[in-house]
Parts: sequence; C-alpha cells; structure tokens
Amino acid sequence: MAINGDDQKPLRKISEAFMELANTVKNNSNSQTPDQEDVVQLETAPFSHACSLVSPLFGCLGIAFKFAEIDYVAKVHDLGEASQSLGTLQLMIDRDVEANCVRKAGSHTRNLLRVKRGLDMVRVLFEQIITTEGNSLKNPASTAYAQVFAPYHGWAIRKAVAAGMYALPTKAQLLKKLNEDETSARIQMQNYVAALAPVVTYIDKLFLSRELGLDW
Repeated sequence: MAINGDDQKPLRKISEAFMELANTVKNNSNSQTPDQEDVVQLETAPFSHACSLVSPLFGCLGIAFKFAEIDYVAKVHDLGEASQSLGTLQLMIDRDVEANCVRKAGSHTRNLLRVKRGLDMVRVLFEQIITTEGNSLKNPASTAYAQVFAPYHGWAIRKAVAAGMYALPTKAQLLKKLNEDETSARIQMQNYVAALAPVVTYIDKLFLSRELGLDW
C-alpha cells in the first residue's frame, strides 16, 4: 500500500492532528480530581478525524496487522458517525452509561476503548522503531503487538500474527511508503508519541472516573 495524492506526508498529518488534541487537554491532564476531565470537553469529530489519519499505517504493515486494520477502521468510522449527534467523548460515554450498553459489542464506548488501544499500539511501535537499530521491523512490531493487543487475543489470532510478522516490510520500505526519510520520520514519530500521552491519559480518566475499567 503506497501513500499518494493529498496524503503524501501522513506521519506529519498524524502528529499535527494529535498535537492539536493534546493542546486541548493538556491543561487538565494533570488534574487529580475525579471529575476534572469534564472541565475541558474533547470533541468527538476532531478526535475521530485524527484517528482516521492513523488508519493507513496499519495497511502499510501488511498481513500481520490486517486484522487490526479492519477492526480499527470500522471502529473509527463508528466514532465518526457518532460525532454527528454526540459532540464530545464525555457525552458519548455518558449516553452509553445511561443506556447500560457500555460493554456491549458495537457500543461507542467499547469502540473508543478499542481505537485507543490501536493508537497505543502505534505509539509502542514508533518508540521501538526510534530506539531499535537495523532495518527489520520484526522486533518493534512484535513488541508493540505483545504489549498492547496480545493480552486480549486468543491463541489462533496470536499465532496468525506471529506468522505474519515474517511478511513485514523493512524499515526502509515502510519509510518509502510513508514518503519520509529516517530523520524526518523520527521527528514525526516522536511528536506523535509525545502528543498521544496526554490524550490517552485524558480518555483513561473518562473511563476510570465512571468506574468503567480499561481491561476489557
């Protein structure tokens, strides 16, 4: 999968979108009061748009992450649809709480948790790419999968992913698909990692303050 047209610099678009989200929430990301996350409202539309920019990355990783691409894209699409009537992530979650459907398959809240997990996988992948020498993505991708997705997957999926790791592109091939050189890619990946942290902290607080938990 190659990136072209208006998406010639997808890493830059991703990092810029998440830096904007981080700027929205950073002032209250260090709040210690349980309900303080409601002071700043994170809008659903810009969040789902930023998440949609990440989708091509999964496609660039090939068959090992095909399952993640299909699942992630579908759930981001759902959040985009939800944004038309549910303006903020807080409202979206609270509506599911009121309807007692938070953990039901297809609920917006459940989909938000899965999307957050996809964003986290990309974060770990980027961190590993930045710190790992050589041209192979096998160790970075395996580490990212093991840390984020594997605990929630059955044996069959884990085995299929392990087999797919041998078909990963090289780092050079991935950067070519993303139209980046190693220096520029490193900068954008670092920007994404830094920007994602307060956004994830913010979403986690939305779940924890409503006693919804995160490991499901």
